Amino acid sequence: MLTRTGALSLCLALLLPLAASAQPVQRSAPQAVASVNSIPAAQDTPYPGGPITLDIDASDTTRAVYRVTETIPVAPGTTDLALMLPRWLPGNHSPSGTMDQLVDIRFFADGKPVAWRRDPVETFAFHLDLPAGTRTVVAKFIHTSPLQSAEGRISMTPDMLNLQWDRMSLYPAGYYVRQIRMQPRVTFPQGWNVASALDGRAQAGARITWGETDYATLVDSPVFAGVNFKRFELGHDVALNVVADKPGDLTILPEHLKTYAALVDEALLTFGSRHFDHYDFLLALSDRLGGIGLEHHRSSENTMGPDAFSNWAERDFDRNVLPHELTHSWNGKFRRPATLWTPDYRTPMQDNLLWVYEGQTQFWGYVLAARSGVQSKDMVLGMWANNAGLFTQWPGRDWRSVEDTSFDPIIAMRRPKPFPSLDRNEDYYTEGALIWLEADQIIRSGTGGRKGLDDFAKAFFGVRDGDWGEALYEESDVIAALNSVYPYDWAAFFSSRIASPGQPAPLAGIEMAGYRLVFKDEPNPYDKARMADGKYLSLFHSLGIVIDKDNKVTGCRWDSPAFNAGIVNGAKIIAVNGIAYDQDMIKAAITAAKHGGASASKPMELIIQRGDRVQTVQLDYHDGLRWPWLERATPGKEPAPLDLLLAPRRSATK
Repeated sequence: MLTRTGALSLCLALLLPLAASAQPVQRSAPQAVASVNSIPAAQDTPYPGGPITLDIDASDTTRAVYRVTETIPVAPGTTDLALMLPRWLPGNHSPSGTMDQLVDIRFFADGKPVAWRRDPVETFAFHLDLPAGTRTVVAKFIHTSPLQSAEGRISMTPDMLNLQWDRMSLYPAGYYVRQIRMQPRVTFPQGWNVASALDGRAQAGARITWGETDYATLVDSPVFAGVNFKRFELGHDVALNVVADKPGDLTILPEHLKTYAALVDEALLTFGSRHFDHYDFLLALSDRLGGIGLEHHRSSENTMGPDAFSNWAERDFDRNVLPHELTHSWNGKFRRPATLWTPDYRTPMQDNLLWVYEGQTQFWGYVLAARSGVQSKDMVLGMWANNAGLFTQWPGRDWRSVEDTSFDPIIAMRRPKPFPSLDRNEDYYTEGALIWLEADQIIRSGTGGRKGLDDFAKAFFGVRDGDWGEALYEESDVIAALNSVYPYDWAAFFSSRIASPGQPAPLAGIEMAGYRLVFKDEPNPYDKARMADGKYLSLFHSLGIVIDKDNKVTGCRWDSPAFNAGIVNGAKIIAVNGIAYDQDMIKAAITAAKHGGASASKPMELIIQRGDRVQTVQLDYHDGLRWPWLERATPGKEPAPLDLLLAPRRSATK
């Protein structure tokens, strides 16, 4: 029998472990493990091993693979070799290398297999420990082009290919890429025609060899090849090289081809120089090859629809890509923001001046398209209207500056967004173009029409005729060049328009140019053509939604009537006011809700399905259909300043 004292002692003995366990446990607090950078910094000295031979077999169009054999001489005494796949590529504005598409990688030192390991920090780098006395390393691997768009951009079809050297070549780390010499050669399918800006071409059967070049030039000189091919000479050592899904798609009327020759004329007149010895447009007319619009110094990679030539009028909306990319030979390739130029393809790029690189290129792409006739003036006005109208309904402008959108390629990696109107996209392109339009009109107004942005183009991009290197600039250089054309407080101008959020919609340039933004109940030519081509309906400026051909909402404007009713991306519209949905039905319902009758005072009623949930929502909207247009601010026969800007320059010089 326990005494009272004994019972108390037993209780304490039982409670003590519980009390001890209730005390807080000291948390583990590790220290950071130092990250070891084992990749040598790039030096501006020649790679000592000698020219690297890059041999690619691109003949397997069934499996869409490129089989690569790369022979890399190494300098005497080399025992540690780091080979890298390019990651940061000029023109992509983000780390876009395709290491995931490199497979079956094997290395050999003087013919014997050698082990490799991937760098744990720089995962685009392979380390090789070479035996003493190694003279040559051979890398063998396969680049797998996606077979369907869900796997990535398709670069090879049974009828054509787009070979990008950076996707299927390794380079030795530690050197400026311009200091690495390359000898490229490719085996193509029998009977295919091949186009590239590379020099020194020699052909033996299906194998083509180009002259030795540096790695930077090689990466900047992609290849288009195909069974259906035509080359059109445009003058001034510029050619249009076209591959197509079908041979009939290659036919272009002479008057349409003349617009591309005029494009070259207009570009040379605008910039007053040329920064290429020859230039090759590489164009695919295809809905099978992955879409692309990418600039290079002496060429461009472009795709348009298969019927871009045969349905000229209907495809007017889709032809701005070539004027845009040609402009980049001056703006982006020759003159380049200092922080967007890097010595190799592992150094991160800084995108903050893309509003010059891309924004002014977008401006000139519109202007040169209209001046040359590659696009009609009405289509170009529709493109300006589309951009301007968008930014009147873009709440993201309240918190995010244009300059901050220049980092979007890195932040968002061009992924789709649920609410781009609030998040913003890469608006440095189109809002940048509107801001450059205002700059042009400030100069023209201040000089009585004697000068404009054409004069800036010659002063800034047109220097050093014939130089196809890279001339770097900072924002201060842009401002200085503008002041040399027309003195103005350009620093304050760009600080407000580019660097500051919460600015008024960028309509000042349009208004100074004698036009105004208006909204009509029918789409402008650009919106009409795009909707017809994509079989979708944009009600962005009315209900605030975009609806695809399957009745699904693919875009919803923040704080729009649809948004406030709970309609979001992915919702399917089943019925409008009790009647099964189609595009004509919903447009008629929007019109009826504006123009009177009993329905004008009632909310629209939509039945929508989201997942397995079906619900009825009401939209109290009565402002009718709305699409943006540009129209002359005052009627008259005399051309407005915007008309003069878009008018051809060639006739004035003849």
